[in-house]
Amino acid sequence: MATALLTTGSSLQCPHGGTVTIASTNTQARAGVALALASDTFSIAGCPFQIPVGTGSVPHPCVQVRWTKFNQSCKVNGQPTLALDSKGICLAADQAPQGPVSIVQAQPLVQGS
Repeated sequence: MATALLTTGSSLQCPHGGTVTIASTNTQARAGVALALASDTFSIAGCPFQIPVGTGSVPHPCVQVRWTKFNQSCKVNGQPTLALDSKGICLAADQAPQGPVSIVQAQPLVQGS
């Protein structure tokens, strides 16, 4: 079944409202912008998450996304693409899991199976 694919123009957020930026290595498959690949770099900025410590707190923001479920049937140069049903986990700089990434908007005109 076809589903909307993610592109570098898609909108994603960490569970705390940080913004995900996609830096793609894909230079071939484009829909105005590059299709996002599971192997691309997904950086997070603006995450306000803090860990309570004693009477204060320590910043522990989400900084990247690691994909755990991606589109195996639609690939670009052997690399899996990402779709609305893909699953990713947001990680802190120390690789601690922070929660699931939210796909806010994908490219509805580009679909894969």
